[in-house]
Amino acid sequence: MSAQDPIEFTTALQAAADGDRQAADQLLPQVYEELRRLARARLATLTPGQTLQATELVAEAYLRLTRDGDPGWNGRGHFFGAAGRAMREILIEHARRRSSVKRGHGRRRVDLADADLTIEPPADDLLALDEALQQLEADDPRKVEIVNLRFFAGLTAQEAADTLGISLGTVEREWRYVRAWLYTRLADAR
Repeated sequence: MSAQDPIEFTTALQAAADGDRQAADQLLPQVYEELRRLARARLATLTPGQTLQATELVAEAYLRLTRDGDPGWNGRGHFFGAAGRAMREILIEHARRRSSVKRGHGRRRVDLADADLTIEPPADDLLALDEALQQLEADDPRKVEIVNLRFFAGLTAQEAADTLGISLGTVEREWRYVRAWLYTRLADAR
């Protein structure tokens, strides 16, 4: 069974959700490897020096996806779309924590001789992206879902179209629009 074959993946996902332990045992390594690939791709786009590792991101995303029992996945696209949203939320939470620390939250005075000096890159870019996506979501939630599927979940345009039940042309057009819109918003924020 290949994680890339949507029919086999959907069948195995449903069987695992229905309690088939063998299907779950076969599915987990494939899902894990695909999530690690997505996590590495997302982390590679961030500022160098991130302290969050792909393994941590995958583990936290997987826990969020499975902690409430069977959410009724209706296929590969739905599962990885939810995984993309979970990864986005985790990255934003991580960036917010780092940003609050950067601004003095929880700091205490330390003698310079005892200090462990590290340099952390700013988390502002990811926070600005999240803020822009929240603004866009108020006007057009589907466009943000396309970003979640394409950027955070790593789905192709065709997979995103299939997941959302819209045409490939619509996804491609809206993806171009969102990229241009985000470029403008993020350029203005600097």
